[in-house]
Amino acid sequence: MVAGEGELTRKSTAGKAGIISDLASHKTDTGSSAVQVGIMTERIAELTAHMKVHKHDFAARRSLLQLVGKRKKLLKYIAEKDGEAYLALIKKLGIRR
Repeated sequence: MVAGEGELTRKSTAGKAGIISDLASHKTDTGSSAVQVGIMTERIAELTAHMKVHKHDFAARRSLLQLVGKRKKLLKYIAEKDGEAYLALIKKLGIRR
């Protein structure tokens, strides 16, 4: 077991709960497209920081690229469904477009 690994999980769980509460459309909303994009954005930031330290971690690189692709598809879906919600979401998350 890597030292500090549990700490990273606790940070991720707390961050995930914060994202869900910020982006949820109602009290029990944990799986809407906006919430999923928010969680993916946090995970992408974590993997990007990891890749800056571990340049040759190709498994993490592959999962990062897959996650970016999934987020791109979800953002496309949100944009087609409700353009204003899409613009508000990317502004709130700080995603460049």
